[in-house]
Amino acid sequence: MTNLFHYSKASDKGVDEVVEALRGALAERKFGVLWQLDMTQTLQGKGFDFKQPYRILEVCNPFEANGVLTQNPLVGYFLPCKIVVYEDEGKTQIGLPLPTLLIDMVGDDKLRETAERIEATLKSAVDDAAKDE
Repeated sequence: MTNLFHYSKASDKGVDEVVEALRGALAERKFGVLWQLDMTQTLQGKGFDFKQPYRILEVCNPFEANGVLTQNPLVGYFLPCKIVVYEDEGKTQIGLPLPTLLIDMVGDDKLRETAERIEATLKSAVDDAAKDE
C-alpha cells in the first residue's frame, strides 16, 4: 500500500523470517543493512510492557549515498533509509517512508530522479521479502 508518507506490504511470514528475506532482497539490489534495532527488546529493557514484535532497519547503498550527499548535505538528515518490520493484527507489516517525499522536503529538484530510483528499488525489495514462498 502506498499513501502520502509510506509504502507498506503485509506478509504471512513471521518478523524474523521477513527480516532475513529483506536482508537477502536488499543485498541483491546492492543495499546493506547497517544496523537493526529490536524495539521490543529495547523498550522491555527500559521497563515497558511492550510486546509487539517491532524491528527498525537502517539500510544503505553506498554509491547512492555518496551521490546524494555530495550534491546536498541536507539529505543526511534522513539517511540511512529506514525500513520497519512489525507484527500487527496477525500479519507482519513491512514499510518505509517514501524517499521521494523526503527528498522533496529539501527542495532539490535535481535529486528527484535519484529518489525515484531508490524508492522503486526499496519497494521491490519489500515486495520480494513479503512474498510467501
